Amino acid sequence: MKKAPIPKNETRRLAALKSLNLLDTKPEPRFDSITKKLAEQLNAPIATLSLLDKNREWFKSCQGLPDREGDRGISFCGHAMLSKQIFIVEDTLNSPDFADNPYVVGPPHIRFYAGVALREKKSRLPIGVLCIKDTEPRKLTLKEIDTLLHLAKEAETELNRSANH
Repeated sequence: MKKAPIPKNETRRLAALKSLNLLDTKPEPRFDSITKKLAEQLNAPIATLSLLDKNREWFKSCQGLPDREGDRGISFCGHAMLSKQIFIVEDTLNSPDFADNPYVVGPPHIRFYAGVALREKKSRLPIGVLCIKDTEPRKLTLKEIDTLLHLAKEAETELNRSANH
């Protein structure tokens, strides 16, 4: 399994994340409406708006999972956050980077992942990811990719509205 990389600018990235004052806050309808819409429109059992803290992936909003956080080192979002474009794994079992990932071989048995990095407005550093996860392999249509990118823009706007930028 390939662990999620830590960027060279991690100290600055964490400062940008903390400036939003969102970690460990209560769920909010403005974020839940985005993940709900994403799950419905892409017919995905799991959709999350994840913020990536030092050692954890924390869900500001989550549809389809009981947990509020996970281990950043084994998170798919830890990889997606550092991607310059949409990050897609169509079949995790066919990926040498993810086939033996604990989230693939055990609950929630992720077989598909697609995520878009979310950035803090001032620094433009990545602080989180809007993503979908599925228990079946799949391919996204261009329309579905467009939907994910559009909702990621909406999520990024809302995240940055939280701080007094």
